[in-house]
Amino acid sequence: MPNCSVPVRTLLTSRLFRGLSGLLLLLGGFFGPFTTQAQVVDDTTKVLYGAKTTLVIREADVLRDKQEGRTVDTTLVGMQQARNWYHDSTFQQDLGNGGTASRRLLWEPNIQLGARLGRTVFDKYMRNSATIPYYDTRSPYTFFRFVQGSTGEQVFELSYSRSIKRNANVGFAYERFSSNKIFTETGSEGLSRHSGVLFFVRYQTTDDRYHLLFNVNTARHQAVEQGGIRPQPEDKSTDNRILTENLFDYADERIWLTQAVNVDNRDHIHLAQTYRLLGKGLTAFHVLDISRQTNRYNDAAIPRGTTEALYYPRTRLNPTVTYDSARYGQAENTVGVLGATNLVEYRLYGRHRLARLVTGSRRDRSITLDSLPTRTYNQIFLGGNAAFRYRIFGVEAAGEVKIPDITKPGPARGTLEYWGRAAARTGPLTAEFFSATYAPTLTEREFSGNHYVWENYDFDNTFVNQLTGRLDQTLGKQRLQASVALANISSLVYYNEQAEPAQLSEQRQLVIVGVRHRFQVGNFFADNQGTYTLGGDQEGLRIPSLVANAKVYYQGYIFKQALFGQIGTEYYYQSRFRAYDYSPSTQQFFVQDQFRIRRYSLLDAFVNIDIRTVSVFLKMAYLNQGLHRNGYFTTPYYTGLPRRFEVGLKWQFFD
Repeated sequence: MPNCSVPVRTLLTSRLFRGLSGLLLLLGGFFGPFTTQAQVVDDTTKVLYGAKTTLVIREADVLRDKQEGRTVDTTLVGMQQARNWYHDSTFQQDLGNGGTASRRLLWEPNIQLGARLGRTVFDKYMRNSATIPYYDTRSPYTFFRFVQGSTGEQVFELSYSRSIKRNANVGFAYERFSSNKIFTETGSEGLSRHSGVLFFVRYQTTDDRYHLLFNVNTARHQAVEQGGIRPQPEDKSTDNRILTENLFDYADERIWLTQAVNVDNRDHIHLAQTYRLLGKGLTAFHVLDISRQTNRYNDAAIPRGTTEALYYPRTRLNPTVTYDSARYGQAENTVGVLGATNLVEYRLYGRHRLARLVTGSRRDRSITLDSLPTRTYNQIFLGGNAAFRYRIFGVEAAGEVKIPDITKPGPARGTLEYWGRAAARTGPLTAEFFSATYAPTLTEREFSGNHYVWENYDFDNTFVNQLTGRLDQTLGKQRLQASVALANISSLVYYNEQAEPAQLSEQRQLVIVGVRHRFQVGNFFADNQGTYTLGGDQEGLRIPSLVANAKVYYQGYIFKQALFGQIGTEYYYQSRFRAYDYSPSTQQFFVQDQFRIRRYSLLDAFVNIDIRTVSVFLKMAYLNQGLHRNGYFTTPYYTGLPRRFEVGLKWQFFD
């Protein structure tokens, strides 16, 4: 291990020069013999440090009393896929560009109980302090990633970690995401900007009885809101019907909003620690989580007609300027015990939450006042999980309950909330039952801004029951994963066509079928998956009936096994549906019936290259633009990105 007294700046500088030298040799490898070495070697050229000496440790594993860690990921698979560039890789509905508001496209039951703000459209870009990686390294470890697209999307990520003797590891990470407008006449103009800083520490005692994980996580996200395309007279038919096929001129299109911005700032302090009382059979643990989220929406030029606003439904406080804000903070303490044997694993805990919400609106250009009284919440939760496994048979159960708050009536009053999950597995088959009841979010309960105001203290809890069957079978070089889920939803809270919260009096039923098949024939690989949802296009719900993704590629070595690569195509398909619309001033997606997004498909071609610890991808996205249509919509009046070229680099240093 390098001397810990050497300044970090000196280490990073020397590492940067070595990295640049390695890049020149990498480029030279395409035209001549490959000579570079990307790992630390001794005088006999024997590899000392690398991916196998760098382990990743997660909090979820530590809270299962498993600290062995996993080797760091050095694979090429999926590095070119834009969903993997951010912190949520699920299928999403967004506003057509990186950094914009988004929501999960497919149905997922909620397991977050109690007070929660309900401003989640930028969650995709935020680190989760409870899931970040910690490291156990025998040498300093540096991770670098950079992605650049021809339409202005950019991703930058840098992290550094090193061990302090055997017992501790410290590190930091910095990330930056950005994108440019495609609806603009002024050339390159910023649309979104995100930056995040993370500092983390892992410590364990020599006898492995005590473990500590600690991180400080901050994020600053800003997204310019354009309000979508504003159709012009030439975009309408003689019967005043909008011709959506005329709205794919990108830079030539007009937009609704020109000075609107959403800001989402978040800060987290997170601590998890465990102490073995009686070996692995009984361990005490404690988790502290302190968080703060600040949302601001500002529009300095509200579009207005001769008598009323053209874009917003109404103005309440200030007819010319909008400045709405919400500041939500909470502190949670979780204490409990856990343990594991060869057959049984369990965890029991209690959690206490203190939360506070302050909202404000600007009355004129200089005075901002609280728009609602300050709300405070004092809540207690009890939960746990247990698992029994014997050979091919296993039973698992997990759940949490929120104790009703009887000390504070009114808008902050509490009701019983819970979620529970039970599953039985035998061989490749699993059957699972899930049940939950949860209160509306704080934003669904009440809101007061320049354009919207509502109070929904009489909303009931949403109630969900879901039964799922799964198959996970591997046969040789094939793997089949399939699932069928039946979900029943009662008293669903959603945002209606007026972009205000509403609650359904009828139940909703969903049938969800998911299939994923991966197989290999020689050096050819395929990864195909699809989700079919029956009942997703009803009042209160907007889910496409079919979402599918298929990837086929060839991978292997060239240049005397000095270079490993993949070349292939990826295809995404989404069926026709009435997608959610988006309200920027409340940061919420809401149902609408006027705009039906046509089915569309996206075809990408990519080349991934790996040389030791350096990985590069080259990608042409949306190759099929113009073959059927000249564009597609992701959200009503928001088009997806046109054809573009993207390049990315991932570099890992193990010295």
